[in-house]
Amino acid sequence: MHIDTVAEFRKKRDEAVAFIQSKTNLKPDFLIILGTGLGRLAEQMDTEISIPYDEIPHFPVSTVESHSGRLRFGTLGGKKVMAMQGRFHYYEDYTMHQIAFPVRVANALGAHTLLVSNAAGGMNPIYRRGDIMCIVDHVNMLGDNPLIGPNDDDLGVRFPDMSEPYTKELVELAEQAALDNGIKMHQGVYVAVTGPNLETRAEYRFLRLIGADVVGMSTVPEVIAATHMGMKVLGVSAITDECFPDSLQPVEMAEILEAANIAEPKLTKVITSVLERL
Repeated sequence: MHIDTVAEFRKKRDEAVAFIQSKTNLKPDFLIILGTGLGRLAEQMDTEISIPYDEIPHFPVSTVESHSGRLRFGTLGGKKVMAMQGRFHYYEDYTMHQIAFPVRVANALGAHTLLVSNAAGGMNPIYRRGDIMCIVDHVNMLGDNPLIGPNDDDLGVRFPDMSEPYTKELVELAEQAALDNGIKMHQGVYVAVTGPNLETRAEYRFLRLIGADVVGMSTVPEVIAATHMGMKVLGVSAITDECFPDSLQPVEMAEILEAANIAEPKLTKVITSVLERL
């Protein structure tokens, strides 16, 4: 696998940044990443400009159903935001560095906080399809890491601390926002696996055993890159299927998207409320 040198990475990042700055003067404080079936949060934005990923130099392109693949700039909850409608996954054959690239670009544009959402399978027996969960920690089972390779000391240290990848203050703010809006929101641990297949019964048992409440195929690379750069992070999962080994049923993509649609208004309300309170 080819890994860019620091100089190559900076050139690609700076070209992407320059292109975006040629399209908008808005300097985002927040990056929002919208996962499977959750792209409509961007419709709540007061959008100044929307740029297709394939127009931005060196940007990956979403290949997954329900990921529209557009970068929106505007305001949400009274804050200046950059929103990714659609993200990139390891199973799409992107490298960890490509997956993390938009986070690096957002930080270079001025974003100091990452608000990330995803669709996930619920393994905690008290979780139900359509619930939402605030991520308080994660387990990286992807077998790879966006920090492998040369370290750019201007971005962060070689060995970044990961004792609090999800900012406690933002978790507390999200919890209060959920309570104030009458929304039930769990707190738990997200485990990232490669996919694209869903897990076996034995794998669900194993993932539950190592302390995970939900399982998905994204989020962790972006959070690692954000933490490396000193960004604050809030993560929220939409529970799209119930992954209980003893009563496991086959699940279709259409059902996952349907469950994401149930969770989406809650997730939208929590993230918008958090932005309003910051």
